[in-house]
This record gives sequence, structure tokens and C-alpha cells, in this order.
Amino acid sequence: MTASSSFASQSSEHHMNIITVPTSTEAVEKAATIVADEIRSHAAPVLGLATGRTMESLYALLVARYRKGALDFSSMTSFNLDEYVGIAASAPQSYHTYMHEHLFDQVNMQAGHGHVPDGMAADLDAECAAYEDRIRASGGINLQLLGIGETGHIGFNEPPSAFDTRTRPVVLDPITRQQNAGMFGNNPDAVPERALTMGVGTILDAKRLLLLAVGGGKAAIIRKALLDPMTPDISASAIRLHKDCTIIMDDAAAAEWKRAA
Repeated sequence: MTASSSFASQSSEHHMNIITVPTSTEAVEKAATIVADEIRSHAAPVLGLATGRTMESLYALLVARYRKGALDFSSMTSFNLDEYVGIAASAPQSYHTYMHEHLFDQVNMQAGHGHVPDGMAADLDAECAAYEDRIRASGGINLQLLGIGETGHIGFNEPPSAFDTRTRPVVLDPITRQQNAGMFGNNPDAVPERALTMGVGTILDAKRLLLLAVGGGKAAIIRKALLDPMTPDISASAIRLHKDCTIIMDDAAAAEWKRAA
């Protein structure tokens, strides 16, 4: 059974649709359906994309729909949230590689339409400004897909990240480097110290937000992000400012929020 609840904050403009389902599989399936519907509803869809283990499952479902002829990526443009600094795009640990393996090379996206920040750029600030320009030139992001990190980050907006920040270089929190060590031989010290990330303000500019969280490891930070006072120390709490935000969780991720709400 799906439990769905809508929370309108004090301002009638802000609307969070929170959907909880029993299993992570159902959560990913529901999120994939929302993404697929978004792609179909635009002549030239612009999506904001995320990485991580949960997103691998989501992209696999989108690829399966493409292979069945149920989804067309030929007019889609995408912008990823982030990339490590100092890792070549061709390196196995890069988010460029991740996106090509899990989505771009599996569907009929046009070459060059999947954008990921360039963590090897000689001038990182210029790369970030150019990334913002590319998003604006595309007409803005229709739907931004988000995960949530153990520090409460969306993208790599580590604490503290002001809610008006734009795409920029950041220093990764030790917790995040520990969380992401799996791709680096389980050695947190091998994870790059810096990354480029869309800012919180950049994320909030998207027309719709879709946050997907699964597993008990996310329960405590989900509760804080959704129920504690909004704070730059938990950048995910900023999604409560958005006028069209959907959050999909399995019961494990939603457990503490349900108890406290």
C-alpha cells in the first residue's frame, strides 16, 4: 500500500508531496515513473540528474522502458548535480563515467546533451559560471532528481550551504568522503577533497524537485531535513521552500519522520 500525504507550509505556494511505500524497490519504481512521465510531457525535456547506488536502479528502469519503446530520450537535455575535482572524466570513479554507463550510452540521447561539470577545468570558477549559463540557455530544469547524503546535503552542498548558493567548488565533508569511499577502494582518503556542485539556489530554480530516499541509514537525516528548523547546516531542508516538491521514501527511510510528524 502507498501512503501519500501532502503538506502545505504556511505559504500556500509551497507544496510538499510525501509518498511512502513499503520497499526500496517500490520507491525506485515510483520515482522512475515520475521521471518517465516528465520526459514524455515535454517536447524538449530538461532534467537535473543525480548519482549514487539508488539512482543506478532508477536509471536501469528508465533504460528498460526505452528498450521496450516506451520512452524516447532523443530530445532530452540533462544537467548533473555534481562532479569530483581532479578526476578525469574518463576515470571509472567520475560521475561522467557513471552517467555514461548507467544512462547516456544505454539510450538514444544525443551526444553532448548530457552535461556534467568538468572537475578537471583549469579555472573551476569559470566552469561553474559556464554551467549556470548552460542551464539558463536550456530554458531551465523541468525536474531535478535528488538524493540526500548523511550530512543532509543535496548535491554536494555540505554544511553550511546558504540557500542562495550557485554552482561552485566545495570541500567535501569527511562524512561524505567516508560514504563515497566504495568507489575508491573503500579508502575515504582516496576520495577527492573537493567537488563542483550545483548550489542550493540553482537546485531550487528547477520547476519541480523529486527527492528519493531509501534505507534506514537515511531515516535520521530525513527527519531533520523535513521537521527540524530549516538551516544551511542541512541543505536538504531548503526543499521545503520549493513550490513543487515530491519526496519518495521507503518505510525504512521514513521511519523517524513518521514517528515524529
